[in-house]
Amino acid sequence: MRRSGPLIRSIAALCLLCAASSVHAAGTGWQPSAGHTQIPIWPEPVGGGLRLPTKGTPPRRAGAVAESAAVVEANEYVAGRPWVYVSHVTRPTLTVYSPTGKNTGAAVIVFPGGGYQILAIDLEGTEVCDWLNSIGITAVLLKYRVPHAAANWEQFCGCDTTTRSSWALEDAQRTISLVRALATNWHIDPHKIGVIGFSAGGGMVGSTSTRFDRRVYRPGDAADSASCRPDFAMAIYPGHLFSHDRSALNTDFRITRDTPPTFLVQAENDHVDGVSNVLAYFDALKNAGVPAELHIYPEGGHAFGLRPTKYPITAWPRLAEVWLRSIGVISP
Repeated sequence: MRRSGPLIRSIAALCLLCAASSVHAAGTGWQPSAGHTQIPIWPEPVGGGLRLPTKGTPPRRAGAVAESAAVVEANEYVAGRPWVYVSHVTRPTLTVYSPTGKNTGAAVIVFPGGGYQILAIDLEGTEVCDWLNSIGITAVLLKYRVPHAAANWEQFCGCDTTTRSSWALEDAQRTISLVRALATNWHIDPHKIGVIGFSAGGGMVGSTSTRFDRRVYRPGDAADSASCRPDFAMAIYPGHLFSHDRSALNTDFRITRDTPPTFLVQAENDHVDGVSNVLAYFDALKNAGVPAELHIYPEGGHAFGLRPTKYPITAWPRLAEVWLRSIGVISP
């Protein structure tokens, strides 16, 4: 795999400066906590154009809706606590959270949910990163584009809206390749890079796990020579896996023996996406001979993240840790 190229060198340099300087990144609506820096996953515009010509990375235009971060109303609190959502992401970024204690060498890219309209950036993002760090795993939070948040998306980014459903997957595939290409810089084993996603982010777990054989954007630099296949996957109350019109697994998911080992969690009373999502996906995994573990609970609803509630389903992180040990991602 080629590790050279101006973008790889510039991102590697940013990694060394993260603790001491600020880096121009996508938007100012959400910023990580002190000591962490957002890194753009796509080349920034140069001379009015893009160094990487792809439908998925449009230049910002005058009148674009600015990225914003807001706190939910009290009636949407989870476990009695507020959470922050991000809207109108046009410049996707990754933020690396490295464990402060033992480092297992494993890394997990985190896909927050939000129905492809918003990103639950702390509930299903930074709080997940904290948990992963606590078990010695490097977490990489992806702030990806959510085009459904704007009805006039094509008007301010100059894009054909028929391509917009692929933008989140473009960002996800690109991030997996970037993390693998830069694994040495972040003390990561390039063969232990997984993904975790919640709700719509769980759908992205399915997409990255089954569509890694063909990128949905045109490769543009050395980073894209690194594989975008996750080595393992975790989907928590995932959405968009099931076609209710066909009463079958969504045809976008092409599950084969090469689909990575997968961990799934779902509540039966989830009225947002429903249990059909995980049942169809799990069945397809088993039929393809893919190691998979599924946990279904009678209660728990949707969008609880890692926050403890009265429902047993919120103990799922302990089960996930046992599973990660069982597949050799972290030591027994």
